[in-house]
Amino acid sequence: MKLQQPSAPCEGWAESLQDLPGFYVRLLSHYDTELRGAADHLCAVNIMSSESTMDDEDTFKILIATDVHLGFVEKDAIRGNDSYTTLNEILNYAKTNQVDFILLGGDLFHENKPSRRCLHRCITMLRQYCMGDSPIQFNILSDQTINFNTTQFPWVNYQDENLNISIPVFSIHGNHDDPTGAEGLCALDLLGAAGLVNHFGHSQSVERIEISPILMQKGNTKLALYGLGSIPDERLYRMFVNNQVTMLRPKEDQDEWFNLFAIHQNRSKHGPTNYIPEQFLDDFLDLVVWGHEHECLITPTRNEQQLFYVTQPGSSVATSLSPGEATKKHIGLLRVKGRKMNLQKIPLKTVRQFFIQDVVLSDYPENFTPDTPQVTKKVEALCYAKVTEMLEEAERERLGCPLTPEKPLIRLRVDYSGGFEPFNTSRFSQKFVDRVANPKDLIHFLRHRELKEGIKDEANVDYSKLVKTTAVEGLRVEDLVKQYFEAAEQTVQLSLLTEQGMGKAIQEFVDKDEKDAIQELITYQLEKSQRHLQARGVTTEQDIDTEVKRFRDSKKNSAEEENEIKEVINRARAHRLERGNEPGDLNIAEELADVNMDSDEDSVPLPAPTRGRGRGGRGRGGRGGRGRGAAAFEPKPASRGRSQKTSATTQSRSIMQAFQAPSQKSSWTGGTTSYKAEEVTIDDSDEDLPVMKATRPPPRPAPASSASFKYSSMSQSQSQSSRGVAFEDSDDDDEDNPFKGPSHRSRR
Repeated sequence: MKLQQPSAPCEGWAESLQDLPGFYVRLLSHYDTELRGAADHLCAVNIMSSESTMDDEDTFKILIATDVHLGFVEKDAIRGNDSYTTLNEILNYAKTNQVDFILLGGDLFHENKPSRRCLHRCITMLRQYCMGDSPIQFNILSDQTINFNTTQFPWVNYQDENLNISIPVFSIHGNHDDPTGAEGLCALDLLGAAGLVNHFGHSQSVERIEISPILMQKGNTKLALYGLGSIPDERLYRMFVNNQVTMLRPKEDQDEWFNLFAIHQNRSKHGPTNYIPEQFLDDFLDLVVWGHEHECLITPTRNEQQLFYVTQPGSSVATSLSPGEATKKHIGLLRVKGRKMNLQKIPLKTVRQFFIQDVVLSDYPENFTPDTPQVTKKVEALCYAKVTEMLEEAERERLGCPLTPEKPLIRLRVDYSGGFEPFNTSRFSQKFVDRVANPKDLIHFLRHRELKEGIKDEANVDYSKLVKTTAVEGLRVEDLVKQYFEAAEQTVQLSLLTEQGMGKAIQEFVDKDEKDAIQELITYQLEKSQRHLQARGVTTEQDIDTEVKRFRDSKKNSAEEENEIKEVINRARAHRLERGNEPGDLNIAEELADVNMDSDEDSVPLPAPTRGRGRGGRGRGGRGGRGRGAAAFEPKPASRGRSQKTSATTQSRSIMQAFQAPSQKSSWTGGTTSYKAEEVTIDDSDEDLPVMKATRPPPRPAPASSASFKYSSMSQSQSQSSRGVAFEDSDDDDEDNPFKGPSHRSRR
């Protein structure tokens, strides 16, 4: 099957009311004013009357789910099995209804490096429900070496002669289980190598993206499945604006294909470019399955500008105690026949209940004021009553649903603005420890009103409160870094580093345990700024400040910044590999703590710091061959912390001093990139200590650059062609005929 870029716009035509049976014309004539908008939409719908077309040889049955987050809080005694139980329900429903395939919209795993228990449970369930003798009723017509280009087995798993697949699973990756490392592998690739999941939608280029669909055919129905795994929103936004994203289409019979697109990005606007507008997507699409957003909005909504539908299934487990997670969780059963579709909403029965409520203390002046005697006890009594009400509501809803977990999630957000004081949340939570699943974070105190007033004066922003409040709302690490420096732009502005680079480095440190990411970023940016100033011949302190700021601003939101960040991360990984460490390795203190936790003997106190970190006679001798040499525990030279000698013998350096004596800091000739520079060690103590200097080791060889890929020229489709489908979303399983769709659709 040959593919091509989107065609030019073509004129469409609309059906009129006269094309419908007379019964529906008479029915629409009785609609009142409030329902005329829906009636106008029905005028373009062709309703099929045959009852035998529900599930025939021409109908695709697709189970749709996103954001399973397998392994979320798996160490929690109460909630640890929630994600596994829900995935089991999803797979069981797929097998019971004999779907053609399962489509996952990203974030199958919650962690980038899932635990062995998590992988074992996932593989077990996929083998149990998705392997068997049931025949596959559809064929794949596209070039599978392009569709599945991240594996050594570039074909769909059910066509593998060594596997017996009854329900294929197609999945894109999300931001939680995204590909990392030199080879760009993720957890989905492990499942793909095992033949359990078909991982598609992985773009290996940061310059241009071509999305080639998986072309399927069942009977007379042709389905084009597009997918795009998670990409940083700012980068993808810029690529859309620069027309660097292309969605290929079949050359033959373009109007006969149903175009389904799975994407995993921010749908709601979190910043100027920290989301993907629906208008960026090509208008020949029929249905977009949107992952990453956890709020369940599974009923397809029509984009009136692009004329496609968008469904947002949401997450299958509540990963944050925010209002969006409190909506009822669903998955979808999508039926596609020709150019018509139907989406049936399926409520998940094993999802733990979640109730959230807001209380503003200043709204109860008749009960108490900040000056009322024993006001704290009265506030606590009010919160107790609110929590009890939510528990009673949860109990009423759980009746008749034996699969629903017994203990619900409860969150009471208390706004204590206006002079009130918070009470002891730990003591309060003890009253509900046997009735709720989250006693530790049952109550959340916030002061939104005072925070908004404080942000007006940037010099007096309490950043600890700012970061603490936004973290609860589920923002990413890079979002917090960007928000921090945006609020402090006038007073604490970065001089050398960019907000995006610092945010990415901190994210690598926090999420993926790359301990050298931040240090490598600082060193790399310092070295590059030094070379830039030397090439410019800048000498005075004022000129240095101006030139450094200009140099930093010129890299913001550019391809150069993306390449720098990638280079820094590669350096950090190379540094870790040189030391022989793997992410997640325990350090010495953690190992000693682990010994005390696992040992049956009484705990032994750790040696005093002044005696070094060697192991004595009471070390881990009982474990036999796991002991390490004494050299591994020799004290390291102090380069951080509150050293008195450091504070007495060194002084703070200005930015002018940081760039002096270029002959001593770098030695490089034209055309080469090897050089030496001083390494700056950042002090994280509470006191203002001077910056220490240490000799930088010889530069490591740069990691091999990734293979380059050749792409055809991009032409973002602005097609206004007549196309489209309509849907009927129903909760009833006994609907006679779910397929409703126009033969044509026009753009006004």
